[in-house]
Amino acid sequence: MQQFAKTCDAIAATTKKGLKTTLVADYFIANTADVAAVSAVFFSGRPFPLWKESTLQIGGRSLWKIIEELSGRKEKDLAEAYRRHGDLGAVAADVLPAPASSRLSVLDVERTFRQVAAANGAAARTSLVRSLLSQATPLEAMYIVKIMTGDLRIGLKESLVEQAIAKAFSSTLAAVQRANMLLGDIGQTLRLAAQGNLAQARMRLFHPLGFMLASPVESTEEALSYFAEAAVEDKYDGIRAQAHVSAGEVKIFSRTRDDITESFPELPPELAGLPQDAILDGEIVAWEYPSRPATVKAVVGEPVDQPSSDEPASEAGEEMADSLGRARPFSVLQQRLGRKQVSDTMLRETPVAYVVFDVLYANGELLIDRPFEERARVLDSLLALPRNRIHHGDTETRRNAKQSTFLFEEEVEDGPAAIIRAPVFHASSSPELEQLFVAARARGNEGLMIKDLQSPYTPGKRGKSWLKIKRELATLDVVVTAVEYGHGKRIGVLSDYTFAVWDRDADTNEARLVNIGKAYSGLTDAEIAEMTEWFLNHTLDDQGFRRVVEPKIVLEVAFNNMMQSDRHESGYALRFPRIVRLRPDKAAEDADTVQRAREIWESQG
Repeated sequence: MQQFAKTCDAIAATTKKGLKTTLVADYFIANTADVAAVSAVFFSGRPFPLWKESTLQIGGRSLWKIIEELSGRKEKDLAEAYRRHGDLGAVAADVLPAPASSRLSVLDVERTFRQVAAANGAAARTSLVRSLLSQATPLEAMYIVKIMTGDLRIGLKESLVEQAIAKAFSSTLAAVQRANMLLGDIGQTLRLAAQGNLAQARMRLFHPLGFMLASPVESTEEALSYFAEAAVEDKYDGIRAQAHVSAGEVKIFSRTRDDITESFPELPPELAGLPQDAILDGEIVAWEYPSRPATVKAVVGEPVDQPSSDEPASEAGEEMADSLGRARPFSVLQQRLGRKQVSDTMLRETPVAYVVFDVLYANGELLIDRPFEERARVLDSLLALPRNRIHHGDTETRRNAKQSTFLFEEEVEDGPAAIIRAPVFHASSSPELEQLFVAARARGNEGLMIKDLQSPYTPGKRGKSWLKIKRELATLDVVVTAVEYGHGKRIGVLSDYTFAVWDRDADTNEARLVNIGKAYSGLTDAEIAEMTEWFLNHTLDDQGFRRVVEPKIVLEVAFNNMMQSDRHESGYALRFPRIVRLRPDKAAEDADTVQRAREIWESQG
């Protein structure tokens, strides 16, 4: 373990990716396949391979208490160390004593991790972790804690570990990347590379693949500058979800690759009826179904002729999209997130839909290398085949202005369908895109997704093949009330800002500040450094990692939407808040109010 920790230190000491890769490759070559395979997982910042469902179930607070106990230090000493380092692993290295002797190996650590994951009860898990850290040198303890918290912070991403495997075992990077994607296990990928058997890797369902990501564009003109003709979908304000289906078993994963199946118990029965094994990509949204759940339709297909001058582009397609129902605000969906048990009342009052827009795997074949338009046809065929509870009629062809033409119908027998094929339109001009954008916003959605018809699916990558266009709902002028020290490159500076709006009494006109959100992105390093000095000199209450400050600094913040929330005293919360700019031209008294927040929330419908 000491060799692993020293290698991590060396990796952290350089900013050169080539040198980082070489250090990891040399480490792999110098160790047995067993040690190298486990270390590959650790180098990726995880205690277990991605495909495994094991979790340590040891939170940061528990680790803090264990480190406090083993070090014999007081709480305030650990808080001071955390302010200096901004990382619990570094705190462990700073305060833990060296053992009389240490022969801890990487395999010992991995074995203990498995024991912790299998242990019953917090006390048993805590005892195992305490024993492990008591045997570790301070340097080893630092990286054990970092692995447990899932963040090595040494500038080493899994992509560099893949490069190191290719370098160490004379493999092509593409072969390593594909095997790791199929297996969801970089340790097993290393073993295959060491044996020269990467081509033997096969798709392992029920481990999430990386999600293809979209790049933002500012205008419809910019969007069409990347490709002449686009497939266009509404951009839904829900949570991205990847569904794996095989032989009646279903698992749903979030963009962070967490298993969220239990939060949406109405979806697996619908997905389990698919006639083929499949991996689907889509968005889970709170959904308002049509009052009469008769026939709903979805569209996809090839572009057709230009509309006549008196025929609005894609009008028929928009009517079909509207007939599916509509997404409700994200704040409604939020009530369903993170729940292990979902009551019948919540299922009834907050129904969801899985709006599917892509297929990555079907009928034993990985489809990500096929173009988008071909995957769309596979998805249509897959959803059109008979399955439980939802039955599809015959496919028909309709000609509509620059919109997709293949339609399928879903007859809903036992209530609204929970699986909906995302409507797809086609556009080749800025006015057509603008009209589709307006229609999407009218349906309560964020904006548009604009996709190249010829694009493959590139897991985990953000390029110009998928684009997104949305416009800020609004901005608020807010007052900073508290600040926190940052992480990573922002250790030592106050970069995370909690902010508030005014709550004015209508009768007395007395006002008080009530918190409404928190943001840490948007300002430059120079602005953060300048503001750090100001906040240090205007602190009302030093709470260690957090400081309550004089309410004088005004920020303009943008956000995607407004939600009702009990988390903040204002009663509202902002989704994806971002700092637009400092407002030194405004006094704190000029900041926005709860009434303004309420108006924005009501405007969302």
